[in-house]
Amino acid sequence: MWDGFVRLFHWSLVAMIAGTWLTAEGPKVLHERLGYVIAILIAARLVWGLIGPRHARFADFVRGPRPVLAYLRDLRAGRERRYLGHNPAGGAMIVALLLAVTGTALTGWLQTTDAFWGSSAMESIHETLATLILVLAGLHAAGVLVESLRHRENLVLSMLTGTKRALSDKDHR
Repeated sequence: MWDGFVRLFHWSLVAMIAGTWLTAEGPKVLHERLGYVIAILIAARLVWGLIGPRHARFADFVRGPRPVLAYLRDLRAGRERRYLGHNPAGGAMIVALLLAVTGTALTGWLQTTDAFWGSSAMESIHETLATLILVLAGLHAAGVLVESLRHRENLVLSMLTGTKRALSDKDHR
């Protein structure tokens, strides 16, 4: 299901983001180094999203607004389909998280450049994006919980082991 790289990326990103939050007030050098590790992780995930196995590829789970909204309507009505990979809402969340984390890493790095050193505007953008990561992570965790309960499977365990139960006839991909 989810390959080793995707699982390692996921849990490494969780750990690095937690580390950056814990070091937001210092030590600054550790905060910056964790940010650089995050940027490297994101770059590697973007490449893997193009060349990795099926369920790691963005083409497998990134959908437009219509399928995402249709999925959310079906979820609210209690008739959503189960997916072996990410469902449309999960795919949208991945995109949102990747954008927020990338923006946070970028604005953090920009603050180390001559052009933005000491920029209160850049610091404010960085902090806003960092807070957005927490909001999105909370929504992501809630979505994982809802999916786990609705489909009677432990998605956290799946992200550790890389396995999910096989699809039935009513499931999707």
